[in-house]
Amino acid sequence: MTGRGGGFRPRAPLDRRAEAPLWLQLRMDLRRQIDEGVLAPGDRLPSEAELCSGYGVSRTVVRDALSRLVLEGRIYKIKGKGAFVAVPTASGDFVATTMGFWEEMSAKGRHLQTRVLDQRLQRPTPSQRTALRLGTGDQVLALRRLYVVDGTPTILVFTALPASLVPALARFNLQNSSLYGTLRERDGRVPFRAERWLEAVPPRPEEAGLLELRRGVPVLRIESVAFLQGGDVLEHYVALQRTDGLRLHVVSR
Repeated sequence: MTGRGGGFRPRAPLDRRAEAPLWLQLRMDLRRQIDEGVLAPGDRLPSEAELCSGYGVSRTVVRDALSRLVLEGRIYKIKGKGAFVAVPTASGDFVATTMGFWEEMSAKGRHLQTRVLDQRLQRPTPSQRTALRLGTGDQVLALRRLYVVDGTPTILVFTALPASLVPALARFNLQNSSLYGTLRERDGRVPFRAERWLEAVPPRPEEAGLLELRRGVPVLRIESVAFLQGGDVLEHYVALQRTDGLRLHVVSR
């Protein structure tokens, strides 16, 4: 199996026991070969059937991985001809993506743990009701999670999802799990696009304690609203991220 560059080699089989889903493992391997120049700009990727055979995965896994690479601008598709490696473009520190923190950190090879601090059904706050376009009687699944990256508490996330869209998720244990991966596997729901706002703020004392920061040290506040392909709002979150030694990679397309 080769692209036009002739050096493409699949890493097979993928690890079905790993925490990272198969589509993410495939995406990471394709990205690695693009980054290393094995697949050069303009090279045609192997066909979906060849990727299925080479990696031992289903067509759904292949399409999910390729769709993410298209959204990231790493590849493009031409109808009837296949997928091709895109010419790289310059980007700043913050690049839009609909990937969650779990997928982003996993893709970078970081050791990640997720601590679920709170998980409950409740009435939305005014800002959540507005962002999620909810009525006065609607509920949300509210999550408060702490991401520990390479042993350091790094990101504190407050998430709200419309309870009507995720009726069974309130009973699901999300400890050390990907929220987006769980939504994909259980309900077939994935974010299609997102809008995000970023600002530097001082954390509250409790938030600074969870992130193991000295009082008054600023954090990056990220507010996000994610949408399904049909336009329904899937998620609203506010994340507080330490800014020492970690750069956030965020996209919205």
